[in-house]
Amino acid sequence: MTGTSDVIVIGGGLHGLSSALHLALAGLRVTIIEKNTVGRHASSANAGGVRQLGRALPEVPLACAALARWHNIYDLVGDDCGFVNAGQIKVAETKSQLEQLKKRRETLLKLGFEHEEIIDADTLYEQLPALAPDCVGGMIVRSDGHANPFQTVQAFRHKALSLGVEILENTCVQGLKHLAGIWHVSTSRGDFQAPIVINAAGAWGGQIAAMLGDQVPIKTQALMLMVTERLAPFVKPVVGAQGRSLSFKQFENGTVLIGGAYEGRAELDTGKTHLNFNRLAQNAAAAAALFPAMRQANILRCWAGIEGQMPDNLPVIGPGSQQGIYHIFGFSAHGFALAPIAGQIIADLIKDGASGFSIDSFSADRF
Repeated sequence: MTGTSDVIVIGGGLHGLSSALHLALAGLRVTIIEKNTVGRHASSANAGGVRQLGRALPEVPLACAALARWHNIYDLVGDDCGFVNAGQIKVAETKSQLEQLKKRRETLLKLGFEHEEIIDADTLYEQLPALAPDCVGGMIVRSDGHANPFQTVQAFRHKALSLGVEILENTCVQGLKHLAGIWHVSTSRGDFQAPIVINAAGAWGGQIAAMLGDQVPIKTQALMLMVTERLAPFVKPVVGAQGRSLSFKQFENGTVLIGGAYEGRAELDTGKTHLNFNRLAQNAAAAAALFPAMRQANILRCWAGIEGQMPDNLPVIGPGSQQGIYHIFGFSAHGFALAPIAGQIIADLIKDGASGFSIDSFSADRF
């Protein structure tokens, strides 16, 4: 196979799909080259959190803009993506933890953001009646929620295809050359050309960046999740904790998803993951400590997705060092919710040469 496009996107995860979709909306011809299948790794294997809560300060404007997109996600992709506006809460178990949350809120208020709200113990237990006793309060973002990762990936995929995006799966990039203003991408299925290449390769983004002349210190993560049997409804918001590594939510069918960035082991060359059951047990113990109802719950399934982590936990979004190169990867386990706006940023950079968001903190050369 051979082909010529306006833009080639390397990587068919959610950020690659979003970038392609937004470019296609602007009338550009886009080809996605994906070494496995669309959304095979972190995009479909994450917890599906859609949050502004607790974002790193450089990400806050993006998270707020992305949240607005999620509340109207059907308008973008013709699917609700399973989005539920359940709210998200971070629990404080001690007074010192609550003070930390209050200082965080003060910082955001000075920057002009009011979405994070401090709640006292009474309000906390109104929101989470099944919570273990003696918690002192917390922080809530009422407009946050969660979505279905697999449904979301498929919705972005179908929308991109409907706009004329070409998606080549099971196609490995083998080399990249820049000749006379055109990037030549050699793959296992032939050669493709475009003046612009987007590196949206996720955990493999560092490898592609190196091929393009950008050295980025990315680390591979295998972040684990587990899901339980169906339980009687006892919690609606997504729950985290100021003093614990925990992400906790119950779905409408009663099953409970438990995560918290506990790591297994990833094989980047094969794409395989290996679970660490000692760490999973620690994750389950953290959930049971906050929600005693979980102590007798049966876990049905555990899995891990491969993600790329940056040293500062901020993604790489923006131009590369060479002409016609753009990066969007390294979201460090919190990129799912940002996809609708991150793809728009890349599209704006390509179309207009600028974005309405400050992205200096996300540059590939910041290290």
